[in-house]
Amino acid sequence: MEMRAVYANCLAELMEKDRHVCVLDADLAKASGTRGLYEKFPEQMFDCGIAEQNMASIAAGLASYGFKPWIESFTPFATRRICDQIAISIAYAKQNVKIVGTDPGISAELNGGTHMSMEDIGVVRSIPGIVIFEPVDAVQLRAAMPVLNDYPGCVYVRLFRKELPDVFPADYKFNLFKADTLREGTDLSIFVSGLPTVDVLTAAGQLAGEGISCDVINVHTIKPIDKETVLASARKTGAVLTVENHNVIGGLHSAVLETLAQEKIPVCAVGVPDRFGEVGKLPYLRKTMGMTVEDIVAAAKGAAALK
Repeated sequence: MEMRAVYANCLAELMEKDRHVCVLDADLAKASGTRGLYEKFPEQMFDCGIAEQNMASIAAGLASYGFKPWIESFTPFATRRICDQIAISIAYAKQNVKIVGTDPGISAELNGGTHMSMEDIGVVRSIPGIVIFEPVDAVQLRAAMPVLNDYPGCVYVRLFRKELPDVFPADYKFNLFKADTLREGTDLSIFVSGLPTVDVLTAAGQLAGEGISCDVINVHTIKPIDKETVLASARKTGAVLTVENHNVIGGLHSAVLETLAQEKIPVCAVGVPDRFGEVGKLPYLRKTMGMTVEDIVAAAKGAAALK
């Protein structure tokens, strides 16, 4: 099932149980997967038009009256376009608003550079008091949605819209503030978020065949990062690689570096190399940005060799 369909189904369950839960979109409900909710929940759905700043401000107002608004748009429009409204109307005012940015990073594909937000985590991470969450598969998203809805504050959700292979088993237990260890190793810690996770697991399998044993840790919550898990793994292995679908500046790589700043541990990165995006399908964009399985394997060997 597509991630946006899981997201919409979970919203429907939440809206059915609580009439205070509502959804605001900027004329992109079809793209976000929530168009069908207008028929079932007409009093809890709001199309704000192509006016994202107004959407954020309306959500802040609704939250101030006890509603639980979710706002959604393509990632660049849900972050950099409404940055001031997020900072002042939502975060500074301590309003309970959930922000969903769809098609993060290279997953914008044919929408190209204007819709390909490589900097959204960096933008939002610098605003105080915001939690940043990026699901890795439908199982995790399904487990996370009620937890996010109950969290009494602002959460930014980085949502891949289409189908992803399952990483977690059906009985997966979700903890918003605890990273998940997907594979244990002794030679290298790989911290990964979002889209590249399956590629990292593939790379870790190849590396194991070459004698390099990897800890693979899915950091689904980038802010606040699970410092305990990051530190424990890095101290165990002595070398670190971060992998993310984001600019290597400002996102997961930066968060891990900040966590390990006092440690004498080498940290390398795979991600978008501080550039804008371009039109292309995922295989082409992975290759162009240096984010293929082969790139991950090479970077992992380089990081392990620095010990």
